[in-house]
Amino acid sequence: MEPTQPPQQPPSSQGWPAPGPYTSPGGPYAAGPYGQPGVPGMPGAPGPYGQPRRTTNGLAIASLVSGIVCCLPPLGMLLGVIALPQIRKKGQAGKGIAVTGIVLSLVSTLLITAGLVTGAIGSAVDGFRKGVNEASRTKSPFSLRAGQCFGDEGKLEDYATEVEIVDCTKPHDGEATGTFTLTGYGKWPGESELEAVSEKRCEAINSAYALDTWAVPVDVLVFYYMPSAQSWRFGDRKVTCAFGSETGRFSGSVRSDASTLTADQEHFLKSVNPIETVGDREPAEDPDEDFEANKAWSGEMLAAIDGARAGLGEHDWPGASTAPVEALDKELAAASQEWRKLAGAADADAYWEAYEPAWDSLPGDLGAKARAGLGLTDTPPVADAPGSAA
Repeated sequence: MEPTQPPQQPPSSQGWPAPGPYTSPGGPYAAGPYGQPGVPGMPGAPGPYGQPRRTTNGLAIASLVSGIVCCLPPLGMLLGVIALPQIRKKGQAGKGIAVTGIVLSLVSTLLITAGLVTGAIGSAVDGFRKGVNEASRTKSPFSLRAGQCFGDEGKLEDYATEVEIVDCTKPHDGEATGTFTLTGYGKWPGESELEAVSEKRCEAINSAYALDTWAVPVDVLVFYYMPSAQSWRFGDRKVTCAFGSETGRFSGSVRSDASTLTADQEHFLKSVNPIETVGDREPAEDPDEDFEANKAWSGEMLAAIDGARAGLGEHDWPGASTAPVEALDKELAAASQEWRKLAGAADADAYWEAYEPAWDSLPGDLGAKARAGLGLTDTPPVADAPGSAA
C-alpha cells in the first residue's frame, strides 16, 4: 500500500501557493505581498515608511544654548552631563551637541570666574549702567515734555537732533515749556513762515508756563525747535517751545504756573502781566512814520490796564497783600486816564504830547510791594521795567 500524502493546497492563479494554514510549518499566519510574515513594507520595519527618525535629546540642546549665551554656564554643564546617559539609553541623537554645550559652559564659567577675580565684570556692568542712563537721558528735542531741563551741544544755535535731559537744579541750556502741531500747510511753507508762527505760539505757551516773569533771568528768552525742510518731508509737524539762554547756562526751573503758584499768586499775575506783555510789543516805528500802528498799540495798553484793574478788584486779597494791591489799583486808575488820552490822539503831534505823561503815570515797579506781600519775586529782572520811556 502506497503511503498516503497529505493533501496539497492548490496553486493560486499567480503561480504561488495561496495563503493558508499549510504554507508554514510554524502555524497559521497572514502573509503580506512580499512573502514576509505580517510585514507590509521593508523587512523588520513596523510600518509602511520604515524605521522612525531618531529624536534629538532636549537637554543636550538646552546645554548648548546655555553655553553659547553664557547664561548660567554651570547649568549648561549640568544639563549636558545629564543628557549623555539619556542619549545612550534611549538611542537618541545629540551626543555632539551635549559635549559642545559642556565645553562652552566650562569656558564661560572660567571667563566669569576670571572676571570676578580681576574686577572686569564689575567695570563692564558699571559701563553698561552708565550707557543705559545716558541713553535714557538723550532724546530728540521733539520728545521733550514741559518741565524738562536739557543741555544742547549746539548751544541753541543749530538744528538739533539730540538733547540731554538734566536735573533743573544743575546748569542747563534750556527748559521745555510745551509743544504744538503745525496745521494748515499742504507743503513746506519755508523757514521764515515757520519761524513767525513758532515765535508767536511759543510766546503764548511760555507766558502761561512762567507767569512770574520777574523770576526769569534777563538772558533767558523764548526759544523753539521747529521742523527742518528735510524732516517736513517725513511728516514732521511738531514744534517744541522752551526757555533758552544763548549767553550761558542757567540753573533752577523758571516754571511758575498753576502747578507751582497759589490761587492768589496766579490771579494777581494773570491780572497784571498783560500790561507788561503789551508794553513789550510797542511798534518800532515812531508815530510820525506809522501813526495808526502806534495808536492801535496804545489802545491795547489801555485795555490791558483796565483789565488789570478789573482783575484786582474782583478778588479778595489775603493779609499782607491787601493794602499794596489797593494802592496798585489806585495807581492804575490814574494811569488809565492818561493812556486814554494817548489812545485818542488825533494825530502824531497830539500823540507825542500825551506819550510821556502816559508812561510816567504807569507804576514803575508794577506792584512790587503787592508781589512781596503775595510771596512773588519783587525785583524786576531788567532795568527798563514798564513805566520808563521807551
